[in-house]
Amino acid sequence: MNAPDHAPTLAVAMTSWVEAATLKAWLHDGREIALFDVREHGQYGQAHLFYGISLPYSRLEIEAPRLAPRKSVRLVVHDGGDGVALTAAQRLVALGYTDVHVLRGGTAGWQAAGFPLFAGVNVPSKTFGELAEQVYRTPHVGANDLAAMLERKEDVVVLDGRPFTEFQKMNIPTAINCPNGELALRIRSLVPSEKTRIVVNCAGRTRSIIGAQTLINLGLPNPVFALENGTQGWHLADLALEHGGSRRYGNADEPAAKSAMQAAASALARRFEVPTVTADTVRTWAVDPQRTLFLCDVRTPEEFAKGSLPGAQHTPGGQLMQANDQYLGVRHARLVVFDSDGIRARTVASWLRQMGHDASVLDQGLDSGLALPPAEIAPLPPLPSISPKALAAGLAGRGVAAIDLRPSMQFRKGHIAGTRWSIRPRLTAALAGEQRPVVLIADDPAVAGCAAIDLAELGLHASLLEGGTANWQAAGLPLRAGDGALPDSDCIDFLFFVHDRHDGNKEAARQYLAWEVNLVGQLDALELGAFRLPPALRPHPSSPSA
Repeated sequence: MNAPDHAPTLAVAMTSWVEAATLKAWLHDGREIALFDVREHGQYGQAHLFYGISLPYSRLEIEAPRLAPRKSVRLVVHDGGDGVALTAAQRLVALGYTDVHVLRGGTAGWQAAGFPLFAGVNVPSKTFGELAEQVYRTPHVGANDLAAMLERKEDVVVLDGRPFTEFQKMNIPTAINCPNGELALRIRSLVPSEKTRIVVNCAGRTRSIIGAQTLINLGLPNPVFALENGTQGWHLADLALEHGGSRRYGNADEPAAKSAMQAAASALARRFEVPTVTADTVRTWAVDPQRTLFLCDVRTPEEFAKGSLPGAQHTPGGQLMQANDQYLGVRHARLVVFDSDGIRARTVASWLRQMGHDASVLDQGLDSGLALPPAEIAPLPPLPSISPKALAAGLAGRGVAAIDLRPSMQFRKGHIAGTRWSIRPRLTAALAGEQRPVVLIADDPAVAGCAAIDLAELGLHASLLEGGTANWQAAGLPLRAGDGALPDSDCIDFLFFVHDRHDGNKEAARQYLAWEVNLVGQLDALELGAFRLPPALRPHPSSPSA
């Protein structure tokens, strides 16, 4: 196929173009495919393809090997029509990828072909949550009803299914943090009585639904409910949230309770036909040139930090269900999950299978003896460092051009006077005609390393502020704050749509909840058919009045 007239010659020579209709067929032909949206996160969240994985060009060399570890995988990149996909394709070929394609026309070409675009993030997982509620008829309770239960001091426990960092931002009063992936292991230590009502919440809808339905699917006899619309529903009902919460799950050391949950998780795995595979099988899969393998440790961050299987990535179980597009960049890849107890991995895998993933559980988990080589990561160009004192002198004499590559919201909170904010896809324009030495400011040196690749092609050799802004401040040098330093329109890395709902903006919360509910209606028959939910079931006998 011919490329557009304006396409760079080098990129065209390495690139195969794909039409929207062909890509649509590829997405549903059962073969592996990596579909990367290389725009920045804020642009991606405004409108993207249903199966599009966010791989910002600013982090491409950092994230691509993790998201697509097999270099021969069929890979498609796209943008919003601004040409960054062509450059990204060139970079991916340089990394060793051999089957790279660019979607002609980007998101506009996709939409022009009659295919919808989706706002938000983690769209397949959130859509699945809405479908799961419809199929299972997951019981729910409203914010006012729960508030009344708590006011009457009834026998009810509220469990927050989000990661602890999210829980600390805001939580329902009395709630205990227990991420969804930990529920199966820890529920009996948290709720020893089978008569206690259990309410699971998140910030919106999905994790409330999946958390509650997890306990129901495990056969828990307790009355179990999802909190309708989570903390946002609580706020919209004019009820006060707590902030800085510290109540967390504890240990799961009771042998009898653990044994019972192991049996429940095993039954759940049988119900959803979750395969158990040996370490030898996984070793064979790891060298299969035709298939991609992801080995995922679903335990807590604390457990993972103490040690895991070589070659595994940390994918906390609740987040692997909620946001698997952040961990798995290849559709139809093999996915092997494990833990140390046999409970969490089987429970998580039961959901992954229903989501349409080829998921298995590693026999003996952490004790399996499995060791896989780490993903191949190409080294980034080393950058010479410049001290805060030297940068301050260069800025004072206007002898350097200093570019701040940190996230735009961090730049707004505080930046070095005399610096400009930019991001990798805009560096060429930002530094056009620049003759002075360039200094990059990045708290993550790898982000600067990615940018330096592009700068070298411009004939510019950059240095990196040693220790970032933290070292600048440690040297007694000030940061300048102010939102006016960077307009919203420039913040292409930040998705305002997601964050405004947590800042007291009730209209943003209403719009977000309506967006979640309406996701299912945007799917076509092929997308709906990719999920493997069971036929509609009778509702669980629990009800708020039970």
